[in-house]
Amino acid sequence: MAERPRFFDDLAGVAGGALSALAGIREELEAMVRARIDEAIRRLELVRREELDAVTELAANARAGQEAAEAKLAALEARIAALEAPTAEHTVGATAGGEAGGVGDEMAG
Repeated sequence: MAERPRFFDDLAGVAGGALSALAGIREELEAMVRARIDEAIRRLELVRREELDAVTELAANARAGQEAAEAKLAALEARIAALEAPTAEHTVGATAGGEAGGVGDEMAG
């Protein structure tokens, strides 16, 4: 069997080196394009999807907390109103009775 000429070995080595160089150039171009896109996004003041999702989740949690606080406040206000209602009726009745007694005393006298 004849040996492969050295020329083909050299050619394969050059081709392999060229492919490695092209892969390096490709990676460098991707990095440059990514940097340019990131710069354009910053300049346009755009946000990334992950950041938007995080803020949306934060807003939803805040809204849920606010609704819970409003419900608790309404329940406490109703409870206070229920506790004050009998006291207000008792005070109004006593005041009206006292005034009526006073008026009756004046009329009797």
